[in-house]
Amino acid sequence: MMELNGRPANPESLKALALTNYGHFTSMRVDDQRVRGLALHLERLERDCRAVFDAQLDTDRVREYVRRAVNGQDGSFVVRVSVFDPALDMGHPSSPATPHILVTTRPTGPMPLPPLRVKTVPYVRDLPAVKHLGLFGALHARRAAQLSGFDDALFAGPDGLVSEGGTWNVGFIDADGAVVWPKGEVLPGVTMALLQQHHAHTTSPVPLDEARAMRAAFATNTSIGVRAIAAIDDTALSAEHPVLASLRDAYLSLPGDPV
Repeated sequence: MMELNGRPANPESLKALALTNYGHFTSMRVDDQRVRGLALHLERLERDCRAVFDAQLDTDRVREYVRRAVNGQDGSFVVRVSVFDPALDMGHPSSPATPHILVTTRPTGPMPLPPLRVKTVPYVRDLPAVKHLGLFGALHARRAAQLSGFDDALFAGPDGLVSEGGTWNVGFIDADGAVVWPKGEVLPGVTMALLQQHHAHTTSPVPLDEARAMRAAFATNTSIGVRAIAAIDDTALSAEHPVLASLRDAYLSLPGDPV
């Protein structure tokens, strides 16, 4: 389904997404009519709307539109909420904005997914703290990694520190079995936040050579949950570390919130 402000979207109303592509979004996995971290998704939309449009977003209205999208759908799928202004003029992005809410759904698969092999790519997303629509750089890095025989890209900044993946946060398990999240400018992921609330961890800078020396690593976002990383470049990592199973169980045990 695809609805704009609660009504079927038409091509004219979506033209700004194709031609200007300025806005922000969140994606949430729905399992049996429930969403893990629903409040965090709504907080993200509200926070990013202020950052992108300097406007207040009515999250009650967003939730009502999401409720319409999931009504009557069983099983698991992903709902994406995109916020943009169809009237935005590319020449005057500073004009007062009237954010519109686009809600779409797409299928998703069962968890857990098979392990990833990732290639490090020098890249830093624009405005990393915002989940914005500008995905060209991330997808170009993913494409380059896949053309090199890997599954996805792992970003490292000019300082040599690992940050995040193409569309996911990354975490590590060190020699002592501790969960380590990279410290730096990364997207504050909802799934990452939930795991941090329910599993002991530390946050510290992770240089690339230290990342390769970790016992295990994992990618995480709303669609994949906790997905093991089997290799960083040519360095193999354990995809069966017991802490990975603990993290996965902790996430899957969260009941989620009714939409």
